[in-house]
Amino acid sequence: MKKFELTDKTTKVEGRTLFRIRALKDFGNVKAGDFGGFVEKEENLSHLGYCWIYGDAMVFRNARVLENARVSGSARVYGNSGVSGNAHVFGDAKVFGVAEVSENALICGTAKVLGNAKVSGSAFVRNSARVSRDAKVFGNAGVSGDAKVCGYAWVFEYAKVFGKAQVYDCAEVSGNARVYGNAQVFGDAKVYGDVEVYGDAWIYENAKVFGDAIVCGDVNVSGDTQISDGEWKS
Repeated sequence: MKKFELTDKTTKVEGRTLFRIRALKDFGNVKAGDFGGFVEKEENLSHLGYCWIYGDAMVFRNARVLENARVSGSARVYGNSGVSGNAHVFGDAKVFGVAEVSENALICGTAKVLGNAKVSGSAFVRNSARVSRDAKVFGNAGVSGDAKVCGYAWVFEYAKVFGKAQVYDCAEVSGNARVYGNAQVFGDAKVYGDVEVYGDAWIYENAKVFGDAIVCGDVNVSGDTQISDGEWKS
């Protein structure tokens, strides 16, 4: 049995007609007769699992919401993107391109996940943060504020990137590392352990910052430099 139907309540977005959905049976916290958000076509939302689109959220083009995932608030999921597992996209967040949000990931605020980016595990992307291109955020990692993670960068384990920090190219930030302020980590650089990188610091090329090191101010760490302790500042 199908769990929802398209109603005659419609809205327009990007020249496309979207239909408000209505539940046909009870499942999860949804009751038969409850109205949900908007889809362009039935294929946008799976009839399996407890997945649902709430409020004024919109899922359109070839995007899919699967398993037990939720899309709520005024969030938009579109393009060829997918939201699955127990993931939740809410607020005014957007997931598009061929991006994937899965497992227990949370995307909220005005955050954007786009391109071929993947956010999974118990990771979060919130506020005005942006994860794009082929970047991955997973584990218990978080990207927030106005931070950007892009290229082939990875942010994982318990790492946090926030403020106006940027992680890009093939850089990796992991462990309990925190990158914030206007700091940038790029190239093939790796930042891990209990490190803090902030201010206008740059970590790039093949540099590694790990242990309990602190890099701040206008410091540039590059080449094959390795820093494992102490405070490095300008």
